[in-house]
Amino acid sequence: MALPLEKFYPVTVNFALNLRTAVTLLPFEEGMVSVTSEGFAASEDYPIGRVPFDSPFGIFFAAVSYFGFQGIQVRIRSDSPVKSALGGSSTALVALVKALSKVSSMFGGKELKAGEVLHLAYHLEDSVSKGKCGIQDQAAAAYGGVHLWNWHYGRRGSLFARTPLADRKELREFSDRMVVAFSGKSHVSARINRNWIAEFLSGKTRSGWIKANEIVRSLADGLKAKDWNGCARLLREEMAVRREITPDALIPITERLIGTAETAGCGARFAGAGCGGTVWALGEKDRIQRLRELWAAHLKPIRGARVLECAIDPVGVR
Repeated sequence: MALPLEKFYPVTVNFALNLRTAVTLLPFEEGMVSVTSEGFAASEDYPIGRVPFDSPFGIFFAAVSYFGFQGIQVRIRSDSPVKSALGGSSTALVALVKALSKVSSMFGGKELKAGEVLHLAYHLEDSVSKGKCGIQDQAAAAYGGVHLWNWHYGRRGSLFARTPLADRKELREFSDRMVVAFSGKSHVSARINRNWIAEFLSGKTRSGWIKANEIVRSLADGLKAKDWNGCARLLREEMAVRREITPDALIPITERLIGTAETAGCGARFAGAGCGGTVWALGEKDRIQRLRELWAAHLKPIRGARVLECAIDPVGVR
């Protein structure tokens, strides 16, 4: 979506949370590859020559295939809820690529640095998703912190420019002015993303995406200036655009949470493609604290729903 609109300077602002994902590599039956993840009922085990790239674990099999390993089991554990729209699969892929590169270095290969991990993880996921993958989730996982990403896919040799919006000390201030909550409703992005892309390609919603992009550029300026009321206002503006161009991203509970945040003088947004999953909000410290209490009360009757205890993580993949 960014490439044909490069003249509008497409951007993303991402917050990396300290709900970390860990990947462990273990020996397994010779000639086989196994992937297992907390929150999924069963592992997937296949001969290396027949690993599926279209299964729920397809991106992880693609990574193992790229490095040419076999006789290996991949175990994934995450501190974030399963299918919470927090970029979990992309984050796990970044962790796996880093882990596989470490093993490769033991046999004379090269351990990849953060930028190289990001490049490979993005292209692996984009190939498996048939070109429907952005790079923002992998970018946050690779570098941590809070960044403005300028996307320029059309430039040779560089997909993006990365601008930090806060240093390590300032990130504590950012964390105090943010609240994140899981709605208790699982999120599956593929269907929703297909609809968004189809309407963008047809031209139906393109002007709305351009407007949202302008607001996000202003949000980056507000974050840099620590203008929390201004950031809250911009999030409310962006959410108004989203209600028009991506109405299927909201379900009753997330609409209620976002509405409560806006009434409280904060700004809120669904994470990822929405339709359940997670919502997050920004605002002045006292308003965010009050909102945390309000959200907790709304979510208390819903099984699995909760305000997430998290902060911004300054560290990316390691």
